[in-house]
Amino acid sequence: MKKLFVLLLVLIVLGAAGAFGVVYLSRHEATVPIAETYGPNPTLAEPRPEWVPSVNVAEATPWPEGTMPTAAEGFVVNEFAAGLDHPRWLHVLPNGDILVAESNAPPKPEEGFSIRGFFMSLFQSEAGARTESANRISLLRDEDGDGIAETKTAFLAGLNSPFGMAYLDGRLYVANADAIVAFPYEEGVTEISAAPQKIVDLPAGRNHHWTKDVIASPDGTKLYATVGSNSNVAENGMEEEEGRAAVHEIDLATGQMRLFASGLRNPNGLSWQPDSGELWVVVNERDEIGPDLVPDYMTSVQDGGFYGWPYSWYGQNVDVRVDPQNPDLVARAIKPDYALGPHTASLGLTFNTGDLFGADMKNGAFVGQHGSWNRIPRSGYKVIFVPFANGEPAGPPRDILTGFLSQDEKALGRPVGVAVDRNGALLVADDVGNRIWRVVPSR
Repeated sequence: MKKLFVLLLVLIVLGAAGAFGVVYLSRHEATVPIAETYGPNPTLAEPRPEWVPSVNVAEATPWPEGTMPTAAEGFVVNEFAAGLDHPRWLHVLPNGDILVAESNAPPKPEEGFSIRGFFMSLFQSEAGARTESANRISLLRDEDGDGIAETKTAFLAGLNSPFGMAYLDGRLYVANADAIVAFPYEEGVTEISAAPQKIVDLPAGRNHHWTKDVIASPDGTKLYATVGSNSNVAENGMEEEEGRAAVHEIDLATGQMRLFASGLRNPNGLSWQPDSGELWVVVNERDEIGPDLVPDYMTSVQDGGFYGWPYSWYGQNVDVRVDPQNPDLVARAIKPDYALGPHTASLGLTFNTGDLFGADMKNGAFVGQHGSWNRIPRSGYKVIFVPFANGEPAGPPRDILTGFLSQDEKALGRPVGVAVDRNGALLVADDVGNRIWRVVPSR
């Protein structure tokens, strides 16, 4: 019934648009093979502007009893934990306990009705992205080491769309949608009841992109936090983008926050590359210039670096939709290190610092690709591995966990955060399947 209603509404909108000689909705199909849109030098098609993206939503459907994603040859997967409420992000504590942020977008300020906004809300609901936020961090504990969490406890409650987490010197830092807060933590506790201490405010308000990640510096003196843009390509005005599309550095001694890197449309998955010591991040790129553009990417983050958004994409390719332009910033725009395919919604990133997966996978990157809702054919919906050598990507990606789409193209799950546990196993948060999956070598 809902799909029939949407179809009728689309026809009404198309009819109204036709009366003015304008067609707003489009359904472009990709022309570039998806494999060519990964790597340091992806194939970049010509832009095909769309007023609304080519919609291809994978309806969220529960995993059938006894089913799970498919591990690549040489690997096995099992259910580490189930019964969660939209699990988005993971953090491994020093004692091996796993924290999982059960979270979704905070309420948005009233913006009035728009046809475009109405459709976007429907599409997100269909994809399983419109559930109410649990605003909770749960603790999972595998006491007997069999790869299955025996206990699940509500570790922190009453948060505001929590996402990133970082542990440092007896304190747990949590990136809410509007601030970084800290809590005292003692090893082994299963619940924290202390009041939060605010460390810094983060840009909030409209929160077009609400997820905020946080990571501690190796020397323990600073935090780094991500803030996504408040729009697709600054259509709400650059005044709403102050401090957004960026990575911020927070000095813990002084509480001062400064812009570390900018021009990153929706950065997440902060992770330190073990060989180079550089900070890396994955970034969701812009929409509405066709299913072949723009590749999401992962990149090292340079202090003071500018990565193009909104004025240019994948380096210095100017986005003509942005007016006024900024040629000086475009000239400075840094080309990302490694493309991850258009509209894959790459969110999770962690480096394989353990030894379980063998020497050939040591210090490479696991990436959680949440999956497209606006590309034909669909992209993402999997976890991949990118090999590294001497601190840099060193080859094509390998599928590690697939099968999140059913044979009839429904989303049984959508991978988000990834983490390597204390024993070296890969953990994957599935926010549609409400599970955490665990992947290890089969040998």
